[in-house]
Amino acid sequence: MPSAPIWQIVLRLVGTAVVAYLIGSTPSGVLVGKVFGNVDPREHGSGKTGATNILRTLGPGAAVAVGITDLLKGVVPVLLARYLLFPPGAAWDNLRLWGEVIAGFGALFGHNYSVFIHFQGGRGVATGGGSMFAINPLTGLFGALGFIIPIATTRYVSLGSIVASASAAVAEAVLVATGHDRYQHLIFIAGGAAFIIFSHRDNIDRLLKGTERKLGDKAR
Repeated sequence: MPSAPIWQIVLRLVGTAVVAYLIGSTPSGVLVGKVFGNVDPREHGSGKTGATNILRTLGPGAAVAVGITDLLKGVVPVLLARYLLFPPGAAWDNLRLWGEVIAGFGALFGHNYSVFIHFQGGRGVATGGGSMFAINPLTGLFGALGFIIPIATTRYVSLGSIVASASAAVAEAVLVATGHDRYQHLIFIAGGAAFIIFSHRDNIDRLLKGTERKLGDKAR
């Protein structure tokens, strides 16, 4: 157990959640929209601020900028928790794992429900993926494959996002079961995957009805 007093431990955990949420809340889609044409993505297409809606609304350049920024919104909070808020050392090992979990969830919730844009946002795919890669790159690789293959074969980004989330959760469960990762990480990756899939519930409805937009379709 860490030798730090309980108030300091609680402060670090709460601080992790707050910092991660604020970083995740950075409305990159809205900011990029202003730079690339003074367009608010919330007023077009799906109304989401993620890279997919930006692609349909403003094109590939803006979408790449948003995608990279959203990924970093997931990576940075986890690394801050790992190396700054719970620095390396045996005394912090267990708490560091929980810190990474809290950072991942904080960034994900911040992205989807940003305090800066009236608790609107995206669906969490890039930000959740960034946190996942920072927590376990191998799981991130399985998630990336689950993302790319369905999109390449069907052109449905939403389907790729759903399959990626499920693939990452299954891969992480296998890694934990075989002793290659810790259960705390599974809590974030499985919980985050469920949260991301839930955020795609309208896409799932359109996929079932055959009305979902494909990659390359313009925003309507």
